[in-house]
Amino acid sequence: MKKLGIILNGLVNENPTFVLMLGMCPTLATTTSAINGLGMGAATMFVLICSNLVISLLKNLIPDNVRIPSFIVVIATFVTLLEMIMKAYVPALYESLGLFIPLIVVNCIVLGRAESFASKNGPFDSMLDGLGIGLGFTFALTLLGMVRELLGAGTFFGMTVFPDRYGALIFVLAPGAFITLAYLLAIINKIRKVS
Repeated sequence: MKKLGIILNGLVNENPTFVLMLGMCPTLATTTSAINGLGMGAATMFVLICSNLVISLLKNLIPDNVRIPSFIVVIATFVTLLEMIMKAYVPALYESLGLFIPLIVVNCIVLGRAESFASKNGPFDSMLDGLGIGLGFTFALTLLGMVRELLGAGTFFGMTVFPDRYGALIFVLAPGAFITLAYLLAIINKIRKVS
């Protein structure tokens, strides 16, 4: 039951986007479509799980005075690996996400979980924490991307729902990201207060 609680924590109580308000740059910039949101979330989740595992295994070997630089090297290794895999197997998604893939290295969500959880817990729990936080981030980005894509382009995961001439272009542009996030935050906060 404790293990499930670690995963649910990242989805609900410590959702990086809707509760902690972390990682706003990729959240707002990459969610022009549901596929982009899902891709960015999955990429970040991969890095979270792998870096949390390695950091938890190495936590007793890393001196305190080089802890943060060591964490960044571990994270950068997995981001580089992810970047090569994406270039090889999903080049269209890689091109769409562009600069935001290498920026996962300095994403405060990833470094924050390494510092606050992986460096203090065992490997399995650290992987579960990475999974939970990653699922929460992926859920938030995908939801934001779905709403923006539907309202802005009239599509849902690339499938046409209504003609794009009825879409509001603002939702696909930068201001639409802020507007959509604000409304989603209001709805989620209302739901969290009710329950």
